[in-house]
Amino acid sequence: MTTAPPTPGLAARILDALPQTQCRRCGYADCAAYAQAVAQGAASINQCPPGGAEGIARLSQLTGLPVVPLDATFGTEGPRGVAIIDEAWCIGCTLCLEACPVDAIIGTHKRMHTVIESHCTGCELCLPACPVDCIYMETVTQAATGWSAWSPADADKARARYAAHARRREPNTATAQAADQANDPHERKRSAIEAALARAREKRAATGKAP
Repeated sequence: MTTAPPTPGLAARILDALPQTQCRRCGYADCAAYAQAVAQGAASINQCPPGGAEGIARLSQLTGLPVVPLDATFGTEGPRGVAIIDEAWCIGCTLCLEACPVDAIIGTHKRMHTVIESHCTGCELCLPACPVDCIYMETVTQAATGWSAWSPADADKARARYAAHARRREPNTATAQAADQANDPHERKRSAIEAALARAREKRAATGKAP
């Protein structure tokens, strides 16, 4: 792979050109990590499905690297979707809240959750987190894809929400570490999910639906 020139500030400029969906499809933890990797020549400019072809063109202009097709290994360019929770089957496990990088889901433990659609970036990280598969994606941009389905204003808003999400989680680190010393958090979560799943099975049985 041809490497991008490590010019000062390049990673910041690349980050500004990314859609900020924080979906991790590029193979990195967030857009900032991907931008840094591209600037250092450790990642290609064609690993961001949400940015699509226009996103690749933007990164090409910034890095001087040639425009190449989107690498299908990381996904395909498509219309933007938002997550929808089937509230009737939500068990209130809170795992989707933890997975959402922009805090677009609201709810409390053992209570149904819902998605604030205007905040959802369509990252799909909540889908594998849900133990009862009650979350699905709904297309909201028809045939528009990539940056045609996403605007700079959307990106700025998502970036701000992601930063706020990161700040919110930071103070909890010390508390979580202290709790880990006295209890096994994985065991507590497993027990909570098992109890919630049992309630979900009872609910499905009561309505005559298979679990």
